[in-house]
Amino acid sequence: MAKTFKKPEALSDQSTHYCPGCTHGIIHRLVAEVIDELGIRGRTVGIAPVGCAVLAYNYFTFDFQEAAHGRAPAMATGIKRVRPDLIVFTYQGDGDLASIGMGEIIHAANRGEKFTTIFVNNTVYGMTGGQMAPTTLQGQRTTTSPAGRNVEEVGMPVKIAELLSALETPAYITRQAVLKPKYIVRAKKALKKAFQYQIDGRCFSLVEFISTCPTNWGLTPVEAIKWAEDNMLPYFKLGEYKTPDDVEED
Repeated sequence: MAKTFKKPEALSDQSTHYCPGCTHGIIHRLVAEVIDELGIRGRTVGIAPVGCAVLAYNYFTFDFQEAAHGRAPAMATGIKRVRPDLIVFTYQGDGDLASIGMGEIIHAANRGEKFTTIFVNNTVYGMTGGQMAPTTLQGQRTTTSPAGRNVEEVGMPVKIAELLSALETPAYITRQAVLKPKYIVRAKKALKKAFQYQIDGRCFSLVEFISTCPTNWGLTPVEAIKWAEDNMLPYFKLGEYKTPDDVEED
């Protein structure tokens, strides 16, 4: 009998270092499935961040590089410009991309660098103890905002998809979620579309994933999913925010 479900070839045999209920594993699998289905594993290069996914290179069977904190877009730019035949993607969390790496991602997108960014948004700094991140929600408690995020002092949570979609440069910008199967199916379609735009040489692409961090949220995995649906999705609305066709049609 033929197998109907198996481990992607792009995914390695590796015991996870992620916490129970962490959604990085789901996103890793989606990346591997898409790369296999597009037949690009032999020419793909990933850029690992500083954060919970700092060891992302252990989970895939294609080439990976490690970037300094927030500098993955700069490294991806260099690799893609020297070897435009390669498929290059960055894998970054909200602390890595939306804080120390904010300048890097904005200018890479504005230049129209033709790589793909996978942006994992769980509203906290996961690896270093659950501190407040640029995406931490209003009133959300973290180790550095024990009374909840005070927007009068630190501003509103940053919406990366909306921010980048405001740039004039053609791009594919979308926000998806990996909280339940119905969201995961849509997320995979969006990720595949992002990589296809890169294969076609059309534009910069970013797929934001609404994710959970049960450990730093102080919740069980099931509670974390409900919390994300109830609190994150109303603020970080899902959908496609920009496609290259939007600009080409103007």
